[in-house]
Amino acid sequence: MKHIFEKGSDASKPTLLLLHGTGGNELDLLPLAGKIDESASVLSVRGNVLENGMPRFFRRLAEGVFDEEDLIFRTKELYQFLDEAADKYGFDRHNIVALGYSNGANIAASMMFHYKDAVKAAILHHPMVPRRGIELPDLIGQKVFIGAGTNDPICSSEESEELKSLLEKAGADVHLHWEHMGHQLSFKEVEEAAKWFKASI
Repeated sequence: MKHIFEKGSDASKPTLLLLHGTGGNELDLLPLAGKIDESASVLSVRGNVLENGMPRFFRRLAEGVFDEEDLIFRTKELYQFLDEAADKYGFDRHNIVALGYSNGANIAASMMFHYKDAVKAAILHHPMVPRRGIELPDLIGQKVFIGAGTNDPICSSEESEELKSLLEKAGADVHLHWEHMGHQLSFKEVEEAAKWFKASI
C-alpha cells in the first residue's frame, strides 16, 4: 500500500496510523498527527480503491451503502499491511493508534470489528457503523474517540450513537464528542481529540 512513514523522536509513544477520507491521500492528515502528538511516529496510508479517480479504502455501492465483501477483503489487507510495516520500520505492532476521517475512520472501525488486536486505540472522525449483525471481538482495554456531527448529512447522529454502543458492548471505552459542522472536520474537533489523546493514551 502506498504510504509515508515518519519516525518520531520518542519510540515509547504509539505509532499514529493516518487514514484519509474519500478523495484524500497519505498527505492529508499529516498536520493532524502533529496536533495529536508531535513526538510520535506516523504511518500514513493511501487507500487502494479508486472511485471516479478518488482514493478510498474500500468500495461502496452507493452513498452510505458499503460493498461488504470488498470491505472485509480490504480490512484484512490493511491489517496485514500493518504487520509488514511494523516489521519493516521497527515499531511496536501492539502500540498503534488509528486516526481516521470519514472513509478512513470506517476502515479503522472495521479493523476493530474484525480483529481483537488491530489497534491499541482509535480516533474516529465522522465514522459510520462498518458492519451489522456480526459478533465483535473482545475490545476490553481499547479506547476510542468518536468525533460526530449533530447535523452530519452522511452519518446520522443515531449512527454515531449505534457505533458507540456496539464498541462499548464489546468492552471498549468510548468517548463521543459532538460538533455542529455537518460532515466537516473542524479545528475544534481536532483539538478535542488531542485533549482526549493526552488524557487517555
